Amino acid sequence: MIRRLVLVPVLLLVLASPAFAQSDRVVEIVRVEGIVDARKVDFVVDAIEAAGRSGNVEVVILQIDSPGFVGSPDDLARMIEVVSQPPLPLVAWLGPAPAVAYGGMLAVLAHAPLRLAAPGTMIGHANPAIAGTADGGDQDPVPVEELSGQFFSLVGGETASPRQVIQSLDGQVVAGVELRTIRPFTSEGTEGVTVLETVIREPGALDALLGLTVRPDVAFFLLVAGLALAAFEFYAIGPGIAAALAAICLAMAAHGLAVLPVRWWAVALALLSTFLLSVSYQRGRLPIIDAAAISLLLVAGFALGDAAPQFGTTIPGVVLSVVVVGFLFLVAMPTVARSRFSTPTIGRESLIGREGVAVTAVAPDGTVEIGGARWKAVGHRESGIEPGDGVRVVGIDGVFLSVEPNREKST
Repeated sequence: MIRRLVLVPVLLLVLASPAFAQSDRVVEIVRVEGIVDARKVDFVVDAIEAAGRSGNVEVVILQIDSPGFVGSPDDLARMIEVVSQPPLPLVAWLGPAPAVAYGGMLAVLAHAPLRLAAPGTMIGHANPAIAGTADGGDQDPVPVEELSGQFFSLVGGETASPRQVIQSLDGQVVAGVELRTIRPFTSEGTEGVTVLETVIREPGALDALLGLTVRPDVAFFLLVAGLALAAFEFYAIGPGIAAALAAICLAMAAHGLAVLPVRWWAVALALLSTFLLSVSYQRGRLPIIDAAAISLLLVAGFALGDAAPQFGTTIPGVVLSVVVVGFLFLVAMPTVARSRFSTPTIGRESLIGREGVAVTAVAPDGTVEIGGARWKAVGHRESGIEPGDGVRVVGIDGVFLSVEPNREKST
């Protein structure tokens, strides 16, 4: 009995000691990177509220690196509210270098209870808060070093990395709470101190994938690559792989274009460019049309984004997209078509006068089978050639065989 009476107060003292109290405490880092849309707002709000409910989070560090905000005004207001009135101590950190905070994300940063920044980071372009809603900006980018002690509480080597930020927060008072982000430890008889366990919160796999599309360069690439792959599948008559890739690319591009501020006439130019390249290919390559199509594609790429000065397409991104499209139309499609629609012993000119069978309707384009090989064919729109109808080759039209109905041969 005496031993128990002695052990109980000792145990209570241990439980009340700072070292024990912090043993299960954690620091959560919520990463907000790239262009912020409604999905990322949901992620940030949910992460901060969940941290408040957990009861074991010492502080949330909102790690920001974003060139702008593309959500609705309500989304921006919701994010500012949870950052300015969080359910637990919250610190906003701009970093690591060369991170930026522009537009609405600068407003979010400004409402944080405590603001830190890594050296080499930038803030600016305060207006428009929501990218694409107004022309120009009223604040050029400013190095954070110029705002140390004013806008930012601390900028320096001690805030260059997440671990250094956690160390620098020990003893800081945020929202009336004195933070304890360092704890003692003992290892192999050696005593020292270390930071609290760190938990990093990032968007899930689906949100991360969709977040990639909310970039003008990526959205443009997905759009033109999807259109080119669709044309590739149509003309090369592949096994469906190109069609599946085209569908995926176009679906992802649609998400990005629906969220981003874009110039829709530039999207129309990209569609027109693909159409012209298809016409040129169908007619056996017309250099003038090819050059015009590539030029229009370049114009569409550079004009697509409507979020200046915060973000837009880049020269490398547009050039890469145009190169991919050019490769598919000028190199890949003719190569695949030659390998699929020719045989080692039969040349196309020798097919004139040959008879065969329509595999698909030719109205005016379709596929026919001549001598056991399948070919792309073109005929008069009124020819009425249906699958199984007999056909006769009457000429060569670029990479197509010109055919007419052969009513005497039908299957």
